[in-house]
Amino acid sequence: MKKLVKGMMVAALATSLLVGCGSEKASQDVKKVAVIQYVEHTSLNTIKNAFDKQMQTLGYKDGENVEYLFKNAQGDNNTAASIIQDFKGKNPDVVMAIATPVAQSAAKLATDTPVVFAAVSDPIGAKLTSSLEKPDKNITGTSDEIQVELILEKAMQVNPQLKKLGVIYNKGEANSVTNINKAKAFAKEKGIEIVEATVTGVNEVQSAIDVLTAKSDAIFAPNDNTVASAMNVVSKACVKAKVPLYVGADSMVQDGGFLNVGINYEDLGKETANMVDQILKGKNVKDIPIKVFKDHLNIYVNEKIYQQLGIQLPDSISNDKSLSMMK
Repeated sequence: MKKLVKGMMVAALATSLLVGCGSEKASQDVKKVAVIQYVEHTSLNTIKNAFDKQMQTLGYKDGENVEYLFKNAQGDNNTAASIIQDFKGKNPDVVMAIATPVAQSAAKLATDTPVVFAAVSDPIGAKLTSSLEKPDKNITGTSDEIQVELILEKAMQVNPQLKKLGVIYNKGEANSVTNINKAKAFAKEKGIEIVEATVTGVNEVQSAIDVLTAKSDAIFAPNDNTVASAMNVVSKACVKAKVPLYVGADSMVQDGGFLNVGINYEDLGKETANMVDQILKGKNVKDIPIKVFKDHLNIYVNEKIYQQLGIQLPDSISNDKSLSMMK
């Protein structure tokens, strides 16, 4: 009997050890991915949704082999800094940051934690890396480099007499400053006057766009998060004044912009997920080049806005095979 009891105790101990090892292994197999989004608007939401979908396709199941920590900074840099500090205490395997301002906040974690950004127009200008081909700060990601010259060339095709181009943006966003500088260089070369309006928050957009539409033949808004968050206001003002609004993202066309030449943001979100997957599987960040989306571009035109403006598209645009009319 004593031998039987002793045998049962040994078996129970062995079983408990096996269970403990199994639990520890299971815990180690669950990857922790922290995701921070700068603000809620169509462009960034499209990226986040495409990222989530692609992660599922790659085999990641929330609660089984991955744990997501998702936070939205609501367009506030102080909130972003607080979120990043919270992430630091939770030791994620990788941080994914959607938009330039939160990518810059997340960079503070890159000493110990890999960071993958999405939708950063100018990663070098934002000081996230010194090289696109060989990321050197434990940060990589996807860049939505805005094809400013191509967009403004279309504006000139629509209106060859374009003399005054209004620009609206938040000068606190590095990505916007980069793209507005490109617009200024293009305008100078073409003899077009720039009429500038800067905002620091969504509550300033209405007054800024009202002034701008009264002074401009056309308006350009880059993929600026503040402006993108107030597209309903910007679009209505431009339609009312019969001034075409050229924008930096296809999703901004969807939200009421007139025309964009650019990429599909779903593709950008998918590729960001692919990068996170590579890191979770052990690949070094420096061996994952930053992916700049600047090929396979489409012309996006909002059909409803086009009709309301009463603009006639030139043959160079209407006959282009890359034209996509958004309803």
